[in-house]
Amino acid sequence: MSSTRRRRDEAPAASITQARTGLSQDLRSRQRRYLTAMLIRSACVVVMAATWSRWPALALCALIGAALIPYAAVVVAQAGWRQQRGTRPVLAATPDGEEPAARVVLEPTLILRPDR
Repeated sequence: MSSTRRRRDEAPAASITQARTGLSQDLRSRQRRYLTAMLIRSACVVVMAATWSRWPALALCALIGAALIPYAAVVVAQAGWRQQRGTRPVLAATPDGEEPAARVVLEPTLILRPDR
């Protein structure tokens, strides 16, 4: 057998698959979704202009779509990163179940000008 096997009493290794996507990748995907929605909106405006006199019901549906798509596009584009938030997995457990060290709180300091 291999000597690299983990013993049963050791903590499992942290999984990188639980990591969130990077900000640059998330921004790129949100921009792509927003651009797609705006292209659909542009198509709605063209359909509305082309069908206004022949099929007013279709033109009205296209007008409503062109009016509602920007709102939906912004909501969907902004929801990307927030959907991935959640509890973060504990990556480094304290030995023997000890409480983590208290955090140091730094208080603001007022710096005065020296008297001349």
